[in-house]
Amino acid sequence: MEGLEPDIIPQEESAPLAGLIEQVQEKIHQVIVGQDDMIEQLLAGLLADGHILIEGVPGVAKTLTAKMLSKLINTRFSRIQFTPDLMPSDVLGTSVLNQAAGSFQFRAGPVFSNIVLIDEINRAPAKTQAALFEVMEERQVTIDGLTHKMQNPFMVIATQNPIEHEGTYRLPEAQLDRFMMKITVGYPTLEEEIKILERHDESLMAEVLANIQPVITPEALQNARQVIRCIHIEPKLVAFIAKIVYETRNDKSIFLGASPRASIAMMQIAKAFAVLRGRNFVIPEDILEAVNPVLRHRISLTPEREMEGATTDDVLKELIARMEIPR
Repeated sequence: MEGLEPDIIPQEESAPLAGLIEQVQEKIHQVIVGQDDMIEQLLAGLLADGHILIEGVPGVAKTLTAKMLSKLINTRFSRIQFTPDLMPSDVLGTSVLNQAAGSFQFRAGPVFSNIVLIDEINRAPAKTQAALFEVMEERQVTIDGLTHKMQNPFMVIATQNPIEHEGTYRLPEAQLDRFMMKITVGYPTLEEEIKILERHDESLMAEVLANIQPVITPEALQNARQVIRCIHIEPKLVAFIAKIVYETRNDKSIFLGASPRASIAMMQIAKAFAVLRGRNFVIPEDILEAVNPVLRHRISLTPEREMEGATTDDVLKELIARMEIPR
């Protein structure tokens, strides 16, 4: 890519990446039936180097999809089950006394991995949630005055249940904002559920998972992220992204609007969608596709709209409907 403009990359450079991603999607669909939107958005988040929050009822393959993705990348993977009694040191690690050396040594926690799956993230209290702030934003952990850098790639995939509220804690706004996207997962269709039953009747998922081989190296993933950053986006589309985020701060239905971090995330996800669809440039549809997953967890509705039963997705749809889409 030497000698290219920073925001333009030839089509022939993005085509091999699209082929690699298609191969990943095929591997995932060997285990996962349906859930195309979740898989595409998860891959977009991976390419855009962002953390992902997945929300859905139990049993809709949230955790299984995250595990599949980790198996397809030749990197380290760890899983942390969040519970109300989980302490920050259980996640980050702690300094322990080495009696032989007569000094304290840092023992890394499970967050020191490449892909970190956090199950039921909203079950841990505020002090444990706060422990994730630094590592998610700055890719480092500071303990006892010493800073420990994370290895690339580093990605947090967290899941939560939208229905069960007993024994759960609302995630702080500062932490929600650190997730590049929030993916919502629904129930499968009748046809998809029949395929799920047939697939489980034919083979054990544990055996299928055990035989999955990685198809992406850390180096290939880093190169892919470089390609994403160089995807072309016209100035009028950059302005369109900024206008969408700006309007969330002035909409009468929205109590808390999105921050500039949301604008950056939307541009990166739009570029990732473009590559997933075989293009080396962003079109308005890529941006519109990114609006809900990027903004739904970053805005808060007014009490009046919440009492009406409106969701953030409903309000975002209304906001976009009032805007002129550049062509």
